[in-house]
Amino acid sequence: MREVLLTQGTAVNFLLFVILAVGIWLAGSRLTYLADAISERYRLAASTVGLFFLALATSLPEVATTMTAAIKQNSDLVLNNLFGGIALQTAVLALADFWAKGAISNYPRKANHALEATLLVALMACLQIVFVLGEPLSIFGIGVGSFVVAAAYAGTIRLLRWYDSSSDWVPVDLPGLQKEYQMIDTRMLMTGLSSRQLSVVSMLACILIMILGIAIVEVSEVLVEKIGLGSGFFGVTFLAAATSLPELSTTITAVRMGAYTLAISNVFGSNLIMVVLIFPADILHFSGPILGAAGSSTQLAIASGTLVTTMYLIGLIIRRKPRIGPIGIDSFLVLVIYAMSLLLYYSLR
Repeated sequence: MREVLLTQGTAVNFLLFVILAVGIWLAGSRLTYLADAISERYRLAASTVGLFFLALATSLPEVATTMTAAIKQNSDLVLNNLFGGIALQTAVLALADFWAKGAISNYPRKANHALEATLLVALMACLQIVFVLGEPLSIFGIGVGSFVVAAAYAGTIRLLRWYDSSSDWVPVDLPGLQKEYQMIDTRMLMTGLSSRQLSVVSMLACILIMILGIAIVEVSEVLVEKIGLGSGFFGVTFLAAATSLPELSTTITAVRMGAYTLAISNVFGSNLIMVVLIFPADILHFSGPILGAAGSSTQLAIASGTLVTTMYLIGLIIRRKPRIGPIGIDSFLVLVIYAMSLLLYYSLR
């Protein structure tokens, strides 16, 4: 496929990119309705569905591209794609705030999201420690840092599952529940499916997102090669953006539906998955511990990811906060930080 794309002009590849992006958007929005229907059908908390089902489904393009780059021994692309996506996907949540009625971080009624953000920051702190130490030890060619991150992720998921059923944190002064399903016809269609039909349609939507995601990454690589940008800058910007299109579609659709808990858990859950994907990537990277190859752009990506996550952590804790135009001040700061990080990425390219 790559060889065929290289023979085409830049305009043709860009048009194909737009077509694939539209396909991902439509598939992702339907996946949000499916996730909401699954939540209601099986009486599952929206945060649980967002953290596990929706986050994993929308992360399929990242899984495919990360494993492919690891097999090709392209550590720079792996690291920048994964960790560049953390800040980008958090910025997606900030964009979705434009569709929320009030600051999006005002809505969660439990501390699940604050805990998700805290644990994500802790995992990224572990990565920073590995970067400083330079991954000095390895087991069967896999860095000890990757093992630590995988173990920490397992503990994180266990803690989140336990906390979801035993939370004793009760916020006050919350906005009223708002779940105004604006696209009511589509939602009714999804909730009217039988359990078997719901499973089959969900699986088909996931497969479609993965296929379109892989295809759009191939097109993105060709476009960047024709433009002439380095793999590091490409991974942390264009590739991360291409693989994050499902998160963009599902998050904005969830917010438009009024399913704010689902939207926030989708983003934080996807970011947690981005961190733990370093372990399977390290297994496939035979050239040595992959975290030991982290360059300045990778470290910048982790730092910016930590900053934007912390902004939302503060927003989730402080219930009353000012707004900047139609969005909360936390979302505004996230967008500013991400824009500044893009300038720094470009300077490091």
